[in-house]
Amino acid sequence: MTALLVLAVLATLLGGTVLAALMDRAALPLAALLTRQRVETEAPDRMNRDLSSAWYLALAAIGLSVVPFAPGLALIDSPVGIVIWGSCEALVVVTVFLHGWSPNAPFPLIGAYRYAAIGLPIMLPSMFVLIAAALPAESLSLIDIVESQREIWNVLRQPLGLPLFLVVALAMTLRGPMDYADAADIATGTSAEESGAARALWQVARLAMLVSISAIAATVFLGGPLGPVLPGPVWLWLKTAALMALTVWIGNRVARTTPDRMLTILWVVLLPLSFLGLIIAGVMAL
Repeated sequence: MTALLVLAVLATLLGGTVLAALMDRAALPLAALLTRQRVETEAPDRMNRDLSSAWYLALAAIGLSVVPFAPGLALIDSPVGIVIWGSCEALVVVTVFLHGWSPNAPFPLIGAYRYAAIGLPIMLPSMFVLIAAALPAESLSLIDIVESQREIWNVLRQPLGLPLFLVVALAMTLRGPMDYADAADIATGTSAEESGAARALWQVARLAMLVSISAIAATVFLGGPLGPVLPGPVWLWLKTAALMALTVWIGNRVARTTPDRMLTILWVVLLPLSFLGLIIAGVMAL
């Protein structure tokens, strides 16, 4: 069974990444990057430069490993699956920062600091909406959270949760209005000095994280593998694909504001809304 779950995680990550590339129209650009020569800046931190993409990809795989592919079946059946995912979110901020730090160049470093300024506050709304989703299950296990949604999904029980978590998804995947690390206004930021296969690997890691966080959202808010007629894994894949498409669409349609305005939105609007959702979930769980 463990071997089958490992295959399910790898197949979901690989297939989802390919699907995300097609949704994002990134397949051809990624293929073109593989043919380009790698260019280096002066005195880069080569170890962190090479490891950052690998860490990003690994965090996506770890996050996906706690997702149940069928009721009661996950590769990592942890009683604190939400905490494991929260750790992955926090480490994404570190990984993106190291990706911008390592080239020893101005634009990547600006992107790294901008993302750290945005990425750290976004952890708080994420924490609140995930805890709110865990309250009906009285557990931090994703398997228990799925079981608690047999009668009604959390997206209906807690309508603020999924929209707020999609903002987190945009930040974790460096997309659209939350892309302050690799934005065009700073010449693609942390990726400004990258080319060739290294840049392609970073883009693949971003797409893999889109798969992972969409699967988490599908599990926490849409019942994960629960559904009629079709097998559990199929329901999980369909819900994950739908959320991937929605995240890509939002990223392509919503404009990015200045970092100071986004920080104001995070602290003044999104954080109180997420806390309000937590209070409502707590009252309903009593």
